[in-house]
Amino acid sequence: NVKFIQEKRLIGKYFEEISQDTGKYVFGVDDTLKAMEMGAVEILIVWENLEINRYVLKNSMTSEIIIKHLNKEQEANQDNFRDADSSAELEVDEKVPLLEWFANEYKRFGCTLEFVTNKSQEGSQFCRGFGGIGGI
Repeated sequence: NVKFIQEKRLIGKYFEEISQDTGKYVFGVDDTLKAMEMGAVEILIVWENLEINRYVLKNSMTSEIIIKHLNKEQEANQDNFRDADSSAELEVDEKVPLLEWFANEYKRFGCTLEFVTNKSQEGSQFCRGFGGIGGI
């Protein structure tokens, strides 16, 4: 299947950057987003079934806007919806699947977006070892 060959090639390139320790790779939601904001990501690689939601939260006392990326387990923990310092409630202004947010926003970061599966050995390793999100 052509898609799997492309996926293997893409993830192979990603692993190559890591093995050569070029510093030209990121993984995980926070580091990948930081690198995107700096314009340092050429190719954003995301697992097609990434189950993380992007929340725009508003502090009920200060009206400060906070952005959090939470998986299902973290969503169940109400502490993620309270301010750590004041215990003020964080109201949900917006909740969007991170996959959908990436699909709508990636262009403004100057990168391309590639979805991968966990059906190939490389794809599975990318999802397990790197949280299903990264960039080169």
